[in-house]
Amino acid sequence: DGESEETEMESKDSERTKCQDENSLHGKLTEEELDPRIQEELERLNEASEEINKMELELQEVRSSHRRMMSESVLKLKTKSSELGSCIEKARPYYEARRKAKEAQQETQTAALSFERAVSMHLAAREMVHVAEQGLTAVKTLDPTWQEMLNHATSKVNEAEEERMKSEREHMHATQLCQEAEARVQELQKSLKRAIVKSKSYFELKAKFNDILEVC
Repeated sequence: DGESEETEMESKDSERTKCQDENSLHGKLTEEELDPRIQEELERLNEASEEINKMELELQEVRSSHRRMMSESVLKLKTKSSELGSCIEKARPYYEARRKAKEAQQETQTAALSFERAVSMHLAAREMVHVAEQGLTAVKTLDPTWQEMLNHATSKVNEAEEERMKSEREHMHATQLCQEAEARVQELQKSLKRAIVKSKSYFELKAKFNDILEVC
């Protein structure tokens, strides 16, 4: 009987300790749930999750719209091609030449800007040399600071001169290519005049679709 009572008491003590542990854990969880910092972070996560879902839906809509536009453009261009016939392929070299001429013109403009920058850098470097030479002349002695400045400025002039000459060559080359591309356009415009006129509606429609798809 004594052993039975002792066992029963130990069992009750164990259950009491377990309940205390559970209550303590529940108290900690309640404190965490009530912590405003944790609540704020959870709200931020929820907002971010909603924003991500919204963006994913918008992306799906854009992709769906792009696919519809692609299908529509292909269908309309095929229909137009069937209506006009062989003049489209005959005129295609002209429109390809126009595309290349446009690219060449853009490259020429880019090269021109690079050349202008190089000229400005060269002039600025030469001005630095002039200032350093005046400083050396004014002190009438071999001042290390002014001498170092002069050496640095001279080095910059040499670098800028190399860049200026390189940019000038690139600009001249780009200009030549642009002129050749423009001449090719003019040549094809004369030789393919009839096909260009007949196929004009097709290539205008194609250009329109390309512009819309780029926006999409």
